[in-house]
Order: sequence, then structure tokens, then C-alpha cells
Amino acid sequence: MTERPDLPLRCPICRKPAAEAYRPFCSKRCADVDLNRWFSGAYVVPGRDEEDEDGEPKPGQSGRDERDA
Repeated sequence: MTERPDLPLRCPICRKPAAEAYRPFCSKRCADVDLNRWFSGAYVVPGRDEEDEDGEPKPGQSGRDERDA
């Protein structure tokens, strides 16, 4: 996504013009609101459910296809 120089960057939380010190946000408050949304799970990055955080199969999964049994 390219930024148009003739349009001011808007805060994604409140839509006010962004402040250089908190870019892309307009204030520390809006930056903190965004961070809290990430921490609370309001924003989610899609991922696969087959593995846990260590890359190992989840408990109860053999790690191989049922047809191979």
C-alpha cells in the first residue's frame, strides 16, 4: 500500500491526523488502545492449528495421517 503525499496520514483508531512522534497514531493514548487490542486478542493473525508453539503436534495427535495406521 502506497501513501499518497497529498493526503495526511490518519490515526487508525480515531481518524485524527497522525502525529510524527506516535506515527501512525495521533497520540500515545491511541497507540496504547491499539496495543491493548493486540494483548486482549481483538486482533488475530491467522495461523495453523495443527502445531503448538514449539512446532510439535498437539497432544492427542499422532503427527501422521489416520490413513497410515
